[in-house]
Amino acid sequence: MDAPSQDINLNSPNKGLPEHMIDVPVDTPAGGDGVGVLSEVETEELKSELIKVEDEIATLRQVLAAKEKHAAEIKRKLGLTTFNELKQNLSKGWQDVQASNAYKKTQATLSTAGSKTSSAISSVGSVLSRTLGEIKESPTFKSFEESVGNLKLFNSKT
Repeated sequence: MDAPSQDINLNSPNKGLPEHMIDVPVDTPAGGDGVGVLSEVETEELKSELIKVEDEIATLRQVLAAKEKHAAEIKRKLGLTTFNELKQNLSKGWQDVQASNAYKKTQATLSTAGSKTSSAISSVGSVLSRTLGEIKESPTFKSFEESVGNLKLFNSKT
């Protein structure tokens, strides 16, 4: 590609267009909005160019539609349904996520947090169990237990 036709401006409307389609400058004249500053010949040339560009756009749309139809037919023959493609894309996406460093770090962190949480809950459970055992063996609880037992005996005798 020669240097004059190479357009490196990513915002340029000419980006990616063939050389024969880059005929009309897109900048407005120094006079402002460009209305009324073109000669009659220039106006006719621009109108003609616009018709050509619009025709090319229509042709490209028809070609694209035909290609999409052809691709759909090939997929149908291969047994590739939209659902299967979606399923494959999701599966591939999930594999990509699992392979990512962020996922691996998060998984390791959550695993560690889960282990620590499990350990903490186990410790709390054993402390509660031990404390309840101590309470049950305390003189106050034994006295309370005897009083409740006496009430049961008293109620069953009457």
